[in-house]
Amino acid sequence: MTGDKAAQTAPVFTGRRWFIPSALLHELDPEAGRSGRRPRRTARDWIVDFACFLLAVLVGLLGAETLSNSHGLPPALVAADQVLGALSCGAIWLRRRWPLGLAVVMTPVSFVSETAGGVAVIALFTLAVHRPFRYVAWVAGAQMVLVPLYFWWRPDPDLPYLASIVLLLVLTAATVGWGMFVRSKRQLMLSLRDRARRAETEARLRAEQAQRLAREAIAREMHDVLAHRLTLLSVHAGALEFRPDAPREEIARAAGVIRESSHEALQDLREIIGVLRAGESDDTGRPQPTLAALDTLAVESREAGMKVTLEQRVTDPGAVPASVGRTAYRIAQEGLTNARKHAPGTEVTVSVTGGPGDGLTVTVRNPAPEGDVPPVPGAGQGLIGLTERATLAGGTLEHGPAAGGGFEVRARLPWG
Repeated sequence: MTGDKAAQTAPVFTGRRWFIPSALLHELDPEAGRSGRRPRRTARDWIVDFACFLLAVLVGLLGAETLSNSHGLPPALVAADQVLGALSCGAIWLRRRWPLGLAVVMTPVSFVSETAGGVAVIALFTLAVHRPFRYVAWVAGAQMVLVPLYFWWRPDPDLPYLASIVLLLVLTAATVGWGMFVRSKRQLMLSLRDRARRAETEARLRAEQAQRLAREAIAREMHDVLAHRLTLLSVHAGALEFRPDAPREEIARAAGVIRESSHEALQDLREIIGVLRAGESDDTGRPQPTLAALDTLAVESREAGMKVTLEQRVTDPGAVPASVGRTAYRIAQEGLTNARKHAPGTEVTVSVTGGPGDGLTVTVRNPAPEGDVPPVPGAGQGLIGLTERATLAGGTLEHGPAAGGGFEVRARLPWG
């Protein structure tokens, strides 16, 4: 079960893997690299590596042309320079596996080979993308130190000595800065995805905990109700057993009570099927609220300073099942609590309508508050619990902005 949940929470990159670098993909989806020691190159990696290879070859060709136009260089030195440049271009394909090693090797190679200059720049950029700044600082510093010696040994015929040094130093600094920017952007993407993943997991866990707590509370309430029903059954069955000569009317009345109590007990049992039992029993002995307690709830809310309008249009309120009345009471109670927190000073309307066979409809509505309301703690866990209650009672609950503004909670509960 744990593996299934982990698989569900893991991000899915199907259809987009080709556009993500293999190193970044390995960080976002660790499962991708478990089949081997290193993640496979994606299509994007091949395109980028081939473009880097072509760029290094182009720079090498330009350097070879410069060498051929130079006079006074021995042919053996020119040939060795071109061989080193060709080998360096081939080493481009190793930049992802050994970015630090390639950059370190290319520092002295680019000093003695003009055709390997493009590979040195690409290796420095790769190092800035894939490794921390301390490695980049050492390699880039070494290359900057060698720049004046390089142009002293091989002066540029088209640029002055100082201008050549400044140009190459600026190019090196720009390469490092660009690579660090790419690295920070990737790290930001990883951080945002990780935060989103953790936020989704925490939200799911909070919702599951709220549902579990609601189930446990309902299980405690149903325990008290079932105990009351079974006690009635036991008392009236015992009376029939010990008074077989009782009048026919009393026997019929006792049988009716037994039948009605059995029916109510079965209804309560249907509600607690699948409900988790609480770890500790509730021994407080408090009477559970019913639909008749709505008047008291409205009076208490008014005494607390709220403007509450209670509308009850229920056919035969005394016949409402205890579990349905209790659920309706909890919905009205939570709706008034939310209105007091999120819309203080507004007039809240609590409407309860319905009858046997038609079901019971409970509506709690409040207009939008005037002015800004300071934020209060709460993340909708109460509404999650109400939805769980209504579902376990066989009904439904909807909540959201009302048509004319404000907020509305509407529940439909069965009454058969």
